Amino acid sequence: MSSQNIVTIDGPGGAGKSTLAKLLAGKLGWAFLDTGAIYRTVALVLIERGLTEASDEEAGRIADQLDLSFRLEGHEQRLYLAGRNLGVAIRTPEVTKLASRISSLPAVRTALLSAQRRLGERGQLVTEGRDMGTVVFPGAKLKFFLDADPEIRAKRRFDELKAKSAQVPFCEVLAELKARDQRDQNRTTAPLTRAPEAVVIDSSQLSQTEVFDLLYEKTKEVFNL
Repeated sequence: MSSQNIVTIDGPGGAGKSTLAKLLAGKLGWAFLDTGAIYRTVALVLIERGLTEASDEEAGRIADQLDLSFRLEGHEQRLYLAGRNLGVAIRTPEVTKLASRISSLPAVRTALLSAQRRLGERGQLVTEGRDMGTVVFPGAKLKFFLDADPEIRAKRRFDELKAKSAQVPFCEVLAELKARDQRDQNRTTAPLTRAPEAVVIDSSQLSQTEVFDLLYEKTKEVFNL
């Protein structure tokens, strides 16, 4: 499919993809698609329905039936469920944990693929995830792969949780991140891989500002901005 006016940022959890994608979209004046929010919405619905142990088939069926809509507010695509602005409801630790599990389910990923691609039809979009450049938007004109050492990614995630007053031991955060890496890299449907043409950035020893500058300068170069 053609997705020329799209920038994708893929990579493992804790690499800073979401924050940097938002910053880049804002700088460009383009829309931002938070794909993680879509999976979190499915997780929230499963929790609300008491179906946290739902099978792949059942979770996929529910994902396919959800009344999801996106509204461009400023330069950000906000996700609504049957007209309900989910806000922080999809950012709880419980939702995060379940979203991590169901995002590896083939039926769920298939059900949500078309919803993500519909947004790409509008163009001028920055998006991030695990398979944006390899599966969802393979025709994107510019693809990044953002990575960092697991311990550094875990420390960033730990600091985020601590800032939100969440009491989670660092060893638990690291273990969950490594488990997520394994699930993402070894799942049969859309595993986490680098697109051959992706620009790889290792942020282990870089500040957020330094990484953003690399993303922005490359984007300006590719799109002649």
